Amino acid sequence: MKKIQFLILTKSIGFYLNLLSFIKPEKAKQIAYQLFSQPRKGKLNPNQLPKTLINTEKETFQHDDHTFQTYIWKGNDEIILLVHGWESNASRWKKMLNHLKPLGKTIIAIDAPAHGLTTGKEFNAPKYAEYINTLTKKYSPKIIIGHSVGGAAISYYLHKFGNPNIEKVVLLGAPSDFKIISNNFVSMLSLNKKIKNRLENYYQEKFNIHIDEFKAHNFAQNFPQKAFIAHDIDDKIVLVEEGKKYASHWKNAIYIETKGLGHSLHDHDLYQKIIQFIQEA
Repeated sequence: MKKIQFLILTKSIGFYLNLLSFIKPEKAKQIAYQLFSQPRKGKLNPNQLPKTLINTEKETFQHDDHTFQTYIWKGNDEIILLVHGWESNASRWKKMLNHLKPLGKTIIAIDAPAHGLTTGKEFNAPKYAEYINTLTKKYSPKIIIGHSVGGAAISYYLHKFGNPNIEKVVLLGAPSDFKIISNNFVSMLSLNKKIKNRLENYYQEKFNIHIDEFKAHNFAQNFPQKAFIAHDIDDKIVLVEEGKKYASHWKNAIYIETKGLGHSLHDHDLYQKIIQFIQEA
């Protein structure tokens, strides 16, 4: 029933925007982008934080007109940075933290733009990459782990800013091709070509990169870091082909496919393989 209601809602919105595009095309594009970039869940109440985040050292960073939130589990001088995905927050690392903490390293998790306790309404990978850059300038992590679009943001960050101090990267269920993400959104709402073309032009204006060039796996072919890439063959949100793209372009990468874990990739055995990757010289 919920699927039917969601289908009716999305198609109704798309029908309205398609009509609006003939009268006020710029307005239709703006609304479409807002729907595309504004998460509908993942925010946190500072007075009701998940248990995972309560007993942490918290630090807020200023970036342009917004602030972004980080959570720190203190350990030694080596730092692991955790970067979550769409409509989530730093608490998504709860299960992995049980495996990471025994390593004794300092762990820092970030709330993405418009997620968790980070301010704003708009999310995009380039902005996320800027937040990562601000954070890494202060803390210089050696290991960075990203789930879903958090992984894509890491790839864009390494492409745009570079960071030789980062030695290892872990990508979990990460999308690579931005055009696929955009096309899926257009298809979900059944938007017409007028809106689709305006959206793609807007992406280029906003991010200074053509949508056909926004392929994180192509960025990865120049990365010197060692990578651990995992993707589930049953992932319905980000198809396994995206993981294969990263694996085929990243020069020094371990690629693992799982089955039955879906997009979340929460799994004891997988976490143990990640720990082994982190510990290897």
